[in-house]
Amino acid sequence: MTEYLIPTGPGEAEFEEKRSRFLGHVLPVDSESEARAHIETMKKRYHDARHNCWCYLIRNGAVRYSDDGEPQGTAGQPMLEVFQREGVTNVCCVVTRYFGGILLGAGGLLRAYTRSAKDALDAAGISVVRRWVEVSVTCPYSLFERIKLEVESFSGLLEEPVFSSDVTIRALLSEGQVDDFSRRITELSAGSCSVAAIGEAFRGAPRSKTDFR
Repeated sequence: MTEYLIPTGPGEAEFEEKRSRFLGHVLPVDSESEARAHIETMKKRYHDARHNCWCYLIRNGAVRYSDDGEPQGTAGQPMLEVFQREGVTNVCCVVTRYFGGILLGAGGLLRAYTRSAKDALDAAGISVVRRWVEVSVTCPYSLFERIKLEVESFSGLLEEPVFSSDVTIRALLSEGQVDDFSRRITELSAGSCSVAAIGEAFRGAPRSKTDFR
C-alpha cells in the first residue's frame, strides 16, 4: 500500500528576529504550475518586502528553491530540507522577510528560514494520503454514538450518516483495520450489526499517533 505525507491545509506563521520580520506560508499543491502560481501571488502580496524566498517539492516531480537575494544556501535550501526531513511532499513554501536593519549572518539566516518553514508546516498540519476501505454499518439509534466513537478509535474517517428507521453509518478505514473493526462492532452489538465493505477511496487525512514516521 502506497502512503505519503502532505500538508493538511494552508499554514501561516510569523516571528521577529533582530527587527527582521519573517512570515512563513505553506500550501498543499498538486503540480509545479500550482506552486509557481502561489509563489507569484505571495510576491505580489508582499511586494514591499526585501526577500520572498521559496521552495516546492512535488511528488514524483520537480524540486525547486530560491534564496531570492539572500546569501546562497541560507534560505531556500534550508526551507526545502524541513519538508524533506519530515517526508512531506506536494508542498509549496514561501518565507517573506522584512529586513529590520540588523544583519543576521549566514548562520542566523539559516536558522530563521528553517524556523519559519517549520512553524508554518506545524500550523498547516500533516496528513497521510493512503488507500481507504469504505464501510457501512446499519445500527439502531441507541448505538449510533457508540459506533461513531469506535470509528474514531480506529483512526477512521466518518462520512455523512443516513437517518431512517435506523442509522446507516459510513466511514473510511485503513485497509488493515477492517477485520478488527468488524469484530468489534459484532461484539459491541451482540451480533445485531455487521460491517459491509462498499468501496475504496484514496485520500488524505490528518496523521494520527499510530501512523508511520
